[in-house]
Amino acid sequence: MATSAASATPDIGRLNWAYIVFLTLVAALGGVLFGYDTAVISGAIVFVQKDFGLSSAAMAWAAASALIGSAFGAAIAGLLSDAIGRKRTLLIAAALFLITSVGAAVSDGLTMLVVYRIVGGVGVGVASIVSPLYIAEIAPARYRGRLVSVNQFALVAGMLLVYSVNYAVASEGGSQWNISIGWRWMFASEAVPAVALLGLVFLVPESPRWLVQHGRGAEALQTLSTISDEKAAAAELDAIVTTADHPTIGWRDLVSGRLRALILVGVGLAVLQQITGINVFLYFAPEIFESVTGAGSDVALLQTVVIGIANLAFTMVAILTVDRVGRRPLMLIGFAGMTVCLTAIGIAVYRQSVDGFLLIFVIGYIASFAVSVGPVTWVLLSEMFPTSIRGFAMGVAATSNWLANFVVSQTFPMMDGNAWLVDRFNHAFPFLLYAAFGLLGMAFVYRFIPETRGHSLEKIESMFRRSPRRG
Repeated sequence: MATSAASATPDIGRLNWAYIVFLTLVAALGGVLFGYDTAVISGAIVFVQKDFGLSSAAMAWAAASALIGSAFGAAIAGLLSDAIGRKRTLLIAAALFLITSVGAAVSDGLTMLVVYRIVGGVGVGVASIVSPLYIAEIAPARYRGRLVSVNQFALVAGMLLVYSVNYAVASEGGSQWNISIGWRWMFASEAVPAVALLGLVFLVPESPRWLVQHGRGAEALQTLSTISDEKAAAAELDAIVTTADHPTIGWRDLVSGRLRALILVGVGLAVLQQITGINVFLYFAPEIFESVTGAGSDVALLQTVVIGIANLAFTMVAILTVDRVGRRPLMLIGFAGMTVCLTAIGIAVYRQSVDGFLLIFVIGYIASFAVSVGPVTWVLLSEMFPTSIRGFAMGVAATSNWLANFVVSQTFPMMDGNAWLVDRFNHAFPFLLYAAFGLLGMAFVYRFIPETRGHSLEKIESMFRRSPRRG
């Protein structure tokens, strides 16, 4: 049986909270841009379709192409961050976000827009790995859950910010202005946070754990000593060095035995976060509200802002509870809440009893995701893998996450528009399917995910070296 969180918490000494918060917020700017770049298309796509005269299939490709870039970015980010460091990798992500904001804004056709959407997607994929990874590796163990969750809060804040920017831009001019110019300002606005991240990354140090892995222990001690007092920093450095002295992990180790099982658990967790349908609501919310409730486009955009506010508020609840309640209980509660709300949405849509109830159930679903499955999945992925393969393993899990995201975003319109399914389920089938995956998520967490609250990364590595299953 695992030791209690209290007994496992190391002596962290006096903490320099101003410095810790600064490092966390700089890294979390990657999360802001992750959310911003992901959600900007929701307000722009209708106007892009009319400006370029796109078919439904071309419109779907313009929206989903970024996901291909995200999967590629996640696939290379782990190896890149292991090779050149977390800090330099975050710098690359910032540059990609700046390029996509300018390039998408000046696009003269679908091909150019898709190219820059893919570039931005690579940035999103890289940020999805390196931002939580960096925070996890500089955070004191006792507060790691809430600090890593700040990245998810930043992601959601980025989405809410761009929902608000999209709404403000669309309100500035008439329909024709939005079609020819407005959507370009939506994309261009991303340059502001991108430039901020590009400049601030130069002010943060490299991850101490990466430095130790590359024989730069003196620099690691300097960073750790800035985060906490010298005695606690020396003790933590000793623990990091001891773990780093474990035998080198090779490719044969990665595809056999416990490490393979551990990576598969990470992949399962990452995929389940997506196939419960979260991005259907984040990407298609305006269309869902328009088609199901008959709301106008302005009302649908405003309802999307309401969803963004709920997402942000309940992510804050996750930050306040993840290090108190624990990762595992929150995940079980979240999957259960999502399953109940998805079932209710499916029943309401099937009976065409929507009105205000649909928005209530959607907010309940978003709240359940935001308080648990959204942020806690990334907390777990950032702490469950050994330091020597953390970047690589997170890359595998995150790539699976983005591929699952792509599959869900592509199949939802197909299921929702399938005549046979619509005839029998009245547009309810996708939501009932996602509810079934919610049940699967509960079973998966119960069986495979141990409680990691309060443990150092080195202690968690020891736990998972024994067995990647519930402790």
